[in-house]
Amino acid sequence: MTLLSDYLFTSESVSEGHPDKLCDQISDALLDHYIEIDPEVRAAIETTATTDYVGLIGEIRCTQDVSHDKIKEIVRRKIKDIGYAQDGFHWENVDIDVRLHKQSSDIAVGVDSASDKEEGAGDQGIMFGHACDETEHLMPAAIHYSHKILKSLSDARHDGTLSQLGPDAKSQVTLVYKDGKPVKAHSVVVSSQHVDGLSQQDVREIIKPYIEKTLPNGWMCTNDELYINPTGRFVIGGPVGDAGLTGRKIIVDTYGGSAPHGGGAFSGKDPTKVDRSAAYVSRYLAKNIVGAGLASKCTIQLSYAIGVSKPLSLYVNTHETGTASEQDIAKAITNLIDLSPKGIRKHLQLNRPIYERTAAYGHFGRAPESDGGFSWENLDLIEELKQEIGR
Repeated sequence: MTLLSDYLFTSESVSEGHPDKLCDQISDALLDHYIEIDPEVRAAIETTATTDYVGLIGEIRCTQDVSHDKIKEIVRRKIKDIGYAQDGFHWENVDIDVRLHKQSSDIAVGVDSASDKEEGAGDQGIMFGHACDETEHLMPAAIHYSHKILKSLSDARHDGTLSQLGPDAKSQVTLVYKDGKPVKAHSVVVSSQHVDGLSQQDVREIIKPYIEKTLPNGWMCTNDELYINPTGRFVIGGPVGDAGLTGRKIIVDTYGGSAPHGGGAFSGKDPTKVDRSAAYVSRYLAKNIVGAGLASKCTIQLSYAIGVSKPLSLYVNTHETGTASEQDIAKAITNLIDLSPKGIRKHLQLNRPIYERTAAYGHFGRAPESDGGFSWENLDLIEELKQEIGR
């Protein structure tokens, strides 16, 4: 098959105030609280939001109950931190409905370890990880810059520089690829909530410098391909303008469409759920493979069955860029990493309250943090991979 070398490719991001991202962050803020109480907690927390309402459903198994008052306090804190104090959705008076219940005993018996069995995966499924050398963080460029534009606007909003902008925003970056590499932006779209009274041109003049500063030198698109608030007005935003739900931004959370996605969402799920932990270790492996110079692009797939500890399959694809065979790379992985759910959690130290911060601006391509946040972004497997391959 001949690979297309010259093309346009687009990815989008959404801000922390987007209704779906608000829900992801609430779910992960609650997960972090439960993990602080019980690192072995079992949790699957789903959040929905609309005008004057947040609903929480899902299941929890924890060594200590958490009161509804405490749960609501966490939810209100998260809404306040994001910046929602508007008519129709205000952190102080939004109605919060808590319908969390105990984890199913049928699930627990399959997942828990016992004297005669190892801990099994929390669900069946397929998970993908990806890395490429398009950016310094080994992420696809379109999603990287889509996130970065919105993060720069968010930082300026929070520090008061852009107080005229609201929490809800979206971005979309289309890049020109030549010989398979990104060279410039073809078009950029940014839609941002704003205070009443600003014209479309006002918002354009506010936002354009942040786009120019974010994109690499010489990458800025032409003015006629720069679309800022293309509907002309974006005052009504957040859950007032559109309902939100946990897990609806899985492509934003991962690789912006540059790589496959197994379909499972991350937020609100404890790390026994391989939807989350196996996607993280797949990214970790792909990133270290690219970082080791074994490929300039790599995709990893893992698959699991509920209640079974070992992965059912490991697939390595270096997209015809490998400097070692995919079979040798797969063998090296299995020699170096225990890919059981417990093995993944232990290697990446996932039983820690590190998840709220992941729930906006992507789970991947972030800098590893001193307390273990984004441990799957570490490049600490490079030398071991090289030794296994014989480099």
